[in-house]
Amino acid sequence: MQYTNLGRTGLTISRLCLGTMNFGPETSEADSFKIMDRAINLGFNFFDTADVYGWKLGEGITEQIVGRWLSQGGRRDKIVLATKLYGKMGEGVNDKGLSAYYIRKACEDSLKRLQTDHIDLYQMHHVDRSAPWEEIWQAMELLVQEGKVLYIGSSNFAAMHIVQAQYEARMRNFMGLVSEQSIYNLRARSIELEVIPACKEFGLGLIPWSPLAGGLLGGILQKVNEGRRAGKLVQEALEKHRDQIERYEALCKTLGEKPADIAIAWLFKNPVVTSPIIGPRTMEQLEGSLRTLDIILDDDTMKQLDEIWPGPGGQAPEAYAW
Repeated sequence: MQYTNLGRTGLTISRLCLGTMNFGPETSEADSFKIMDRAINLGFNFFDTADVYGWKLGEGITEQIVGRWLSQGGRRDKIVLATKLYGKMGEGVNDKGLSAYYIRKACEDSLKRLQTDHIDLYQMHHVDRSAPWEEIWQAMELLVQEGKVLYIGSSNFAAMHIVQAQYEARMRNFMGLVSEQSIYNLRARSIELEVIPACKEFGLGLIPWSPLAGGLLGGILQKVNEGRRAGKLVQEALEKHRDQIERYEALCKTLGEKPADIAIAWLFKNPVVTSPIIGPRTMEQLEGSLRTLDIILDDDTMKQLDEIWPGPGGQAPEAYAW
């Protein structure tokens, strides 16, 4: 395993982040425990979850699984634990969003489910346009002062939201955001326009989610040819991008590497990227993820990848003006 700092902080995290979204819906609790234990043995120390994972209103199924794993002892101090808030977690009108009322409640509920006394990285899962930043930061500052939260991050924010958050935090002499978790992969590169430049400017570590584009970049053609089924959305995307995927998988074959490993190695070429999230359903997927750390893509390969999966043309405004 390789390690890096989370954005501008002094916190050291593994270059791959263990995503837990499949724990519960796709992976049994027993297998989830085994995957988390093995991840620690492989050097993973960065674990990501969210209150809504498990997808049953108000239950926080995935957080509960992680909490029961942590309760076995000897694990909590080995990981940097990240979770998220924002999504609807109850029938009440205030059981969602980023009001001060809900931030306090969501944090307390996550702490109970995770069976821990603190969250290392507390991430806002989405911007809440109805909550002013003075309210959000006041609530977050209190959690930090109480020792319940150490760092604050964002997820799915636009560059404008990052700028707003950081300037308000600076006015309060508060550290503010240290990370942004965004969708980012070879097929989805729009954040190169403004989000990545904003992260660089303010020292936020970028945590890409869906680095394999929902499986599209993970060798989907070979899997389909072998008779394995793909989800409806992946099948539709496959038909839409078949030409690109064929060229991509052919390039990976020429390089002698698996498509999934090349996709994540490409992310590491961006210095703002800290830890892409991998969400293994099986032990095989977890153990196979480490190969990407040893792959260094040369300029020619990067050029070929850009030709297959073109980005927006760089950062704004040069991408569309001058």
